Amino acid sequence: MSAILDIMGSTFIGGMILLLIIKLNLYSTSVSYSSDNELKLQQNAKTIAEILNYDLRKVGYNHTGTAMLIADSTHMKFYADINAPGTAGHGAVDVIEYFVLDSTNASGTSNTRDVVLVRVVNGSDSITGPSLGLVKLRFSYYNGAGVKTTALDSIKYIKTEFWVEPTEKINNFLTGTPDSTFTYWEMTINPRNI
Repeated sequence: MSAILDIMGSTFIGGMILLLIIKLNLYSTSVSYSSDNELKLQQNAKTIAEILNYDLRKVGYNHTGTAMLIADSTHMKFYADINAPGTAGHGAVDVIEYFVLDSTNASGTSNTRDVVLVRVVNGSDSITGPSLGLVKLRFSYYNGAGVKTTALDSIKYIKTEFWVEPTEKINNFLTGTPDSTFTYWEMTINPRNI
């Protein structure tokens, strides 16, 4: 009788240890996937920031007069020489436009809030990449004194804010509901040529 109790007790303890090992494995897999998802989220935000930073620093380059054509909270159009900056005698000024398309244009993502950032150069070279998890983009414009302005000829600073969410939502291991992870990025640029 004692041997049967010992066998049942050890089977119970062994089963509990096996369940703990399985739970630990599931947890470590979930944490690994979650951290990979957060890394991808940060990389996507950095990619969007680098694209915007590259063009916005060149606003007004090789152009005389008002560099800004449209200065709206989600739509911007400006003059700049971006194709060959610094090339002596190049002189060709480009017209660059940024705007966002709604979530129906975002493909390859399960996040229904994704929007697509569109970059148009000279009215024809439209570059519409993947969403990269962009869910909101906002431009603000400031004059030399740091006061918000809408007058195109007084813009000296451009503030860009955007929010990025994972393109694929993952469920929290403990709650079973999708995590509300996001990255907020803000940058204020003072183009030297305006």
